[in-house]
Amino acid sequence: MANHSKQIRLAIHGAAGRMGQRLVVLASENPQLKVVAAIDSPTHPRFGEDAGAIAGVGKLGVSLGDTLPEAVDVVIDFSVPEGTRRIVKLCIERGLPLVIATTGLDDAQQTGLKAAAERIALLWSPNTSLAVNLAMKLSRIAAESLAKHSSGVDVEIIERHHRFKEDAPSGTALKFGELIAEAMGQTHARHGRHGRPGQRPRDEIGYHAVRIGDNPGEHTICFGMIGETVEVSVRATNRDCYALGALEAAKFLHGEPPGMYAMTDVLGL
Repeated sequence: MANHSKQIRLAIHGAAGRMGQRLVVLASENPQLKVVAAIDSPTHPRFGEDAGAIAGVGKLGVSLGDTLPEAVDVVIDFSVPEGTRRIVKLCIERGLPLVIATTGLDDAQQTGLKAAAERIALLWSPNTSLAVNLAMKLSRIAAESLAKHSSGVDVEIIERHHRFKEDAPSGTALKFGELIAEAMGQTHARHGRHGRPGQRPRDEIGYHAVRIGDNPGEHTICFGMIGETVEVSVRATNRDCYALGALEAAKFLHGEPPGMYAMTDVLGL
């Protein structure tokens, strides 16, 4: 098991982004963690400046750079898919545990992560919120319990995010759908509806993406039957929940053997 008797030396990949900056702030406030590297693109306009100053927490003595120093215990990646590809390679070369919270990874990259997990401890989650991952567990329980309901069960997933989000539906919504389909057997995804699509088939999961204001994230999973409905809802009030969950994942992963881990492992579910 991991030994957390001393500070864990943390590298943050994507440190100049919105989530990266919150990781810098919250990690600097956590006595179990020490930020030793803040990595981002050399084209960033604040490249070379102190990462703490960029994040608004005061100077930490760690400059925004593009290299991974020797004295690192665990890495958190909150970047973009191309950046993730690079940091996975570096962590394999160095044997470093890696938490990946980057979304939008394609099928080839996801397959590559499984291969990487044979050599390093790797935790990949499209959403590092502890509440979201608990909601996923509850949704899976609901799906397994309702899978053989005599009247059939319609599943719809509604997600809301801020206007700046580039992908739709969210990676989190797709993960909810994947878990439910494994339990209930749906084979088709329907992304929104318009016109006259006809009667709703039983073998689909409906996804509806709402983009509005500065919403940090909401997901509602609807299980609809004749005469009754069950819903699992989870919402963030600010983005710190994602950063805090990623930091908990980093503390969990430190010292673990190679393998593919999930936020359910962090939660002990």
